[in-house]
Parts: sequence; structure tokens; C-alpha cells
Amino acid sequence: MALETADAVASGEVPLVLGGDHSLVAGSLAGAARHFAHHGEPVGCIYLDTHGDLHTPLTSLTGNVHGMPLAHLLGHGDDRFASIAGGAHALSTANLALVGIRDLDEPERQAVRDWGITCFTMRDIDEFGLREVMRRSIAIATASSDRLWVSCDMDWIDPSDAPGVGTPVRGGATYREAQLAMEMIADTGKLVGLDIVETNPVLDERNRTAELAVQLAMSAFGRRII
Repeated sequence: MALETADAVASGEVPLVLGGDHSLVAGSLAGAARHFAHHGEPVGCIYLDTHGDLHTPLTSLTGNVHGMPLAHLLGHGDDRFASIAGGAHALSTANLALVGIRDLDEPERQAVRDWGITCFTMRDIDEFGLREVMRRSIAIATASSDRLWVSCDMDWIDPSDAPGVGTPVRGGATYREAQLAMEMIADTGKLVGLDIVETNPVLDERNRTAELAVQLAMSAFGRRII
């Protein structure tokens, strides 16, 4: 995954990476980071998810790898997992914004505090509005980089709009909030790659989640109403 993504980015493509769960970002973002690191450029990331994915093998009670990728991209946890991008870890907390978070385990809450991660919860979206949260997130992710990677877990959207996910949690982003997030990302002109994960056809209802995922990808890549 990392090598394939690095090759795609090196050829001037903006890859759309589709997968079953969010563990794939450990390879996709790492590959992009490896490529741009050769040019002395960091990669910023906006992470759209219900969950933090900030566990390490020592803190995870389940051992599920899909709960660990972001921690390892930041250089924590298993050395082999954290070094997929090469000699240095793929991502810096200074260039990272989590958006839509509403389900963290206690070790992940501690990681957010200890590692200095910018984390916009659903309460922040309720209080400030999605537009302002995305404005701040984009500013953080692109403050020191013109290379923006967006990793979208479909469970950041409320299950009333995206039912076909493995771990649905009530109280997520609405259909229009999700579209606005992607439209604002397109407006930056800095997108270098997009993950979309957790679209499970077995759990979906009349393909609603898959169709929404397609629409979100189109918005991120520049589709406009007018």
C-alpha cells in the first residue's frame, strides 16, 4: 500500500484509496509522506472519524489494528509499524487535525493530551459549526505544508445517513456537513490523496452509504453545485 501510494503521488496522481477499515491509512499516508519527504515537504492530514485510532499494542484491549494507525503514523507504538514511511515517522501533530470525534477510550484521551493533538469533537461542531471547524482544521493541516491528505472513515457521519459501517455511533455529522467538509477541502487546491473507509455492503441499507461515499469523493475532487 505505501509503495503503491508513493508511486501514484510521484506520477502526479491524487490517489483515492478505498478500504475495509482505517488501518489502511498506515500505508496510504505513509507512502505519500515518504515521497514528499524526499523533496523536504511535510504532509498535513485531516482525519475525519468517530474514533481516534490512537491506540498502541500496549494500550489496546482488543488488539485490533484498525484502532492503531494514527498513533503509529505519529511515531508511537510498534517500531516496525511506525516506520512504514521510512526513517522518520509520517506525520507530525503540528500538521494534524481530527474532526468529528465522539468515541475515545481513556488511553486515547490521554494520548490527545500528552501528544498535543488538535481534536475537534462533535461538541465543537455543535458549538462552532462545521464550517468554522473545517476552516481551523485546514489552517492547521496546511500551516507548514501545501500537501494535504484527507482520511475519511464513513462512521464520522451519523448512522441515519451512513448506516453501512462496522461501528456506528449516534450523533455524527449530517449529510450536508459531510459534503461541506469535502467541498472546503477541494477549495484548498492542496489535496494530494483521499482515503474512504468503512463502507460495508453487508451492513448497508439499499447502498446508501456507498452512494454517499461516491458523492463525498466527487466533492473532494472538485465537483460543484454550480
